[in-house]
Amino acid sequence: MGKRKVLSEEELRELVLPAEGELLGRVIKLLGSDHVLVKCTDGKTRLCRIRGKLKRRIWVREGDVVLIAPWDFKPDQRADILWRYKIAQVDWLKDNGYLPKDL
Repeated sequence: MGKRKVLSEEELRELVLPAEGELLGRVIKLLGSDHVLVKCTDGKTRLCRIRGKLKRRIWVREGDVVLIAPWDFKPDQRADILWRYKIAQVDWLKDNGYLPKDL
């Protein structure tokens, strides 16, 4: 059994848009052990966790814009982080109306 192949973020260039049931948000605080606090576009603050698939591929920092999927259980309080956007992608999302200007 070999090591997992860790892809660098440079290889992940596609832009992932929010689908039905997914939200955009900004990371407020890193809480440790793959948990972060995210202020979402619907005005709620959720405790989110970074999915295992993204743990080693994408580094999340405070102030980053992320794509989240609320859980079926406690959807107003908990969610999973699906994607982190780069600065150029955040500008594109703001220009095309996916992200409010004040977030």
